[in-house]
Amino acid sequence: MRGFWGTVKVAALFGILNALLGHLIYGAIGITTLGLGFTVLFSFLARLVTNAILLKVADVLSSSLSINGFRTAFLAALVMSFAGTVIERFIR
Repeated sequence: MRGFWGTVKVAALFGILNALLGHLIYGAIGITTLGLGFTVLFSFLARLVTNAILLKVADVLSSSLSINGFRTAFLAALVMSFAGTVIERFIR
């Protein structure tokens, strides 16, 4: 991240990407896992893949974010997905 406004810019971009593409990607992955009985696990994995893809797209579209390889995006997405899954379980 490059500075405060760079962070704000990346957060806004990620939010827009998540709103426009995230639910489509998450839904497409989630549809393939319907009825398998592993809701929490598959929800986590779908969120992980979706976040990793969106982070790399945000990296390509923004000069304020620099992610060196998909591995770094995957590790960042792992943290985001874990937090999202835990929060989702508490909200429900």
